[in-house]
Amino acid sequence: MSPNYIRSFSEGCLRPPTVIGQFHTLFFGSIRMFFLGVLGFAVYGNEALHFSCDPDKREVNLFCYNQFRPITPQVFWALQLVIVLVPGAFFHLYAACKSIKQEDILQKSSYTGFYIFSVFLRIVLEVVAFWLQIQLFGFKVNAIYMCDVGALEKKFNITRCMVPEHFEKTIFLIAMYTFTVITVILCVAEIFEISCRRLGFLKTQ
Repeated sequence: MSPNYIRSFSEGCLRPPTVIGQFHTLFFGSIRMFFLGVLGFAVYGNEALHFSCDPDKREVNLFCYNQFRPITPQVFWALQLVIVLVPGAFFHLYAACKSIKQEDILQKSSYTGFYIFSVFLRIVLEVVAFWLQIQLFGFKVNAIYMCDVGALEKKFNITRCMVPEHFEKTIFLIAMYTFTVITVILCVAEIFEISCRRLGFLKTQ
């Protein structure tokens, strides 16, 4: 791929053809990633080390932590961010290969339809991630986790485990849910902006 294609691709990703799309990129790329990268590490970085059960044995702690966290929240949210970026990245890669200028995307119906489809896919992926987050993490992190250690210890089946910084994790969960809702709203608003531009209610950029 030539440098011109790479430049067109990067410009398309950073400066989408709509005002709301550009704001979405700023919100998604800056605030959300900063929140996850910096604060997420501070809240979840040492969780496995401070997760302790009764009896406080290394094998019990590891077994119960794996049961408590089938996937760590940082990994889940990082995957969510990457996957949600894929539809837009494919569109801008297509636009770069076809030498489509950003200002032309909203002028031709086929380009506009393809772009709207990529935004709609982002909405679907965000909604799926929202549902998966509910299934994996719920809305609240409790201070005590009851772990089933029947497969590890035959003397007892249920043990109590202490979850470190559970209140901070609950706040972080709510924040990530909020970010998902905001990005979905922005995507819907972007489709609405495109429709208004196509109908002539708004001037094209």
